[in-house]
Amino acid sequence: MILRTRHLELLKRQLANFPVVAILGARQVGKTTLARQLEKDWPGSKHYFDLEDSNDQARLSDPSFVLRELKGLVVLDEIQLRQDILPLLRVLADRAGIPARFLILGSAAPELLKHTSESLAGRVVFHELDGLALSELSHNPYGPDWLDTRWLRGGFPRALLAADLNISREWREAFIRTYLERDLPQLGINLPALTLRRFWTMLAHYHGQTWNGSELGRALGVSDKTVSRYLDILEGTFMAFRLPPWYANVGKREVKAPKVYVADTGLLHSLLGIGDRENLLAHPKCGASWEGFILREIIRRTGAKRGEAFFWGVHSGAELDLLILQDGRRMGFEIKLTHSPQVTASMRTAKETLRLNHLYVMCHGEGEPWPLAEGITAIPAAYLATE
Repeated sequence: MILRTRHLELLKRQLANFPVVAILGARQVGKTTLARQLEKDWPGSKHYFDLEDSNDQARLSDPSFVLRELKGLVVLDEIQLRQDILPLLRVLADRAGIPARFLILGSAAPELLKHTSESLAGRVVFHELDGLALSELSHNPYGPDWLDTRWLRGGFPRALLAADLNISREWREAFIRTYLERDLPQLGINLPALTLRRFWTMLAHYHGQTWNGSELGRALGVSDKTVSRYLDILEGTFMAFRLPPWYANVGKREVKAPKVYVADTGLLHSLLGIGDRENLLAHPKCGASWEGFILREIIRRTGAKRGEAFFWGVHSGAELDLLILQDGRRMGFEIKLTHSPQVTASMRTAKETLRLNHLYVMCHGEGEPWPLAEGITAIPAAYLATE
């Protein structure tokens, strides 16, 4: 088991400052394991409720009666199944002295975020948990190909830590099937599993491209509003994400549609039918897969929040894979699947047009960063694993 130290320390600080902390992330990404690790370290009394467990559901048949008496740390796992508890948490969070701190775990963002924000405004902080980061693997190498293993298998702990590649592939396929046939209906999303699987697979083929709902809708025989709803579902359950465009207002025809990505590269590869590293390197989506993988690692490493990460492009060809705006600084990132990146005209255009403080060219491999030109630095991907 990998101890996710950074998340543990951050959660402890958040619980010290807020009466309610919500861990949000995909199913099987490690929320329960993280909560159990935190519970083990908690100095006072602690209480754990798994809202998928029939015994815990029975215990909380009258949640007010049970929760009012508890002190210390109270963990409510899969809170989206009992959103009726959220208004009660507001009352309990406002008690003098705050006798209990609540850690709630959820696997769906839109409705949960909406209801939680409305019910617990000013009392809750959100902690998003993604798959295992490169920095969390720096002390747990899987041989010389650990970087490519993480890229190929994705970040879900059971897929990444499986005994061999075949078991990892079987786990990912079972996850996709369970997500479509069980998890979504539990959230009240009643769509034919085959239809959403087709859309998800098509989205995998659009991975790293700008969103074109009309084109996807025609391919599926539905309206663009319907495919936008499908994308909302996948994004709201952490299976996909959109990277918004940045408008530089430079008098050029800028790209104004978001880019879309499958959130986990392991699931992406399963949807595309990619079996091993050789298949991946020969696949047309190989470069886009690498881009999505490193892009999420950069966002995680920099701590960029919503509204701080963008891409930029103009229809004439110049583009930038990732633009991060933080504390008045403009950092640009180009992602290349190569060991020896070169400065291109597009990079120079992006650096000048966007007035970047610095441009980083992320490439494959290990080692230390090196300068490519003034204000442009090459960084091997494995460097993201360093603390």
